[in-house]
Amino acid sequence: MKILRGTLAAVSAAAMLGLAACSAYSDAPASGAPASSGGTTRLAVSVAFYPFEFVAERVGGDQVAVTNLTAPGVEPHDLELTPQQVASLSSVDLVVYQSGFQPAVDTAVAQAKPRASVDTASFLSLLAASQDGAEGDGHTAAADPHTWLDPTNMVTIAEHVRDALSSARPEAAKTFAANTEALVADLTALDTTLKTDLGSCAIKPFITSHAAFGYLANRYGLTQVGINGVEPDVEPSAARIAEVQKIAKDNNVTTIFFETLVSPVVAQSIAGDLGLKTDVLDPLEGITAESRGTDYLEVMRANGASLKTANQCS
Repeated sequence: MKILRGTLAAVSAAAMLGLAACSAYSDAPASGAPASSGGTTRLAVSVAFYPFEFVAERVGGDQVAVTNLTAPGVEPHDLELTPQQVASLSSVDLVVYQSGFQPAVDTAVAQAKPRASVDTASFLSLLAASQDGAEGDGHTAAADPHTWLDPTNMVTIAEHVRDALSSARPEAAKTFAANTEALVADLTALDTTLKTDLGSCAIKPFITSHAAFGYLANRYGLTQVGINGVEPDVEPSAARIAEVQKIAKDNNVTTIFFETLVSPVVAQSIAGDLGLKTDVLDPLEGITAESRGTDYLEVMRANGASLKTANQCS
């Protein structure tokens, strides 16, 4: 991953203070956050990538102005931050991120020292990184960072964001609580839908280009088989590809999944060799025009529908 090592190290403390007064890019929070309806200044919230943007906007409502550090269409694993973006974090009311996933963000939070932060890795239980025993391609990782693909984890994240926003603006605590209650109801309904869709599947394994779906598999009783590991840009070895092909044959797999932000070439090649279908499974690291839905809830339902068809669930 690119962490902008040299640039961040070279920025002096004086330069950081000077840069904090200006926006890093058009969507970054300015020194004064925009006013809410009624003239109340919005709380400035910066988030590391899309799922946290979804939560912050739903929980905060018109009390917050949310800036996503990862632009749409950018692979968040490879995020780079400019010195201006780093400096802007020192003036925001809250940063929501997950340490260990995007080192550039970890470094920025440590340097900028925002007023408050929610680090989801500090309270969620992380699964061990796995791609069906395939971490032997010279790539290892201690934990799978893709926590948001279990809707019950999103509930927990929402509750922590609620508490952080309530601390920042106690007079709006009831609003944040009501917004969170509505979001939790939506996430609970999503969880129920996915349990129903995936509750009884003739095929348990699903093969995907990027081993991002361990939490989804764990929640709904399926088995993830990743062609790559948890990092999407690691090339699989010939041995790994042969292993995946064998798993597909042995389990009557019908579909090889790929995703919108990662090249589908390897997945399509394996599918072509075996005469299998291809389909999209979205790790929800960002919403683009190609996403099968406009928000987290819609895309997760689309993921469930794709898996239901591919794995012959009833």
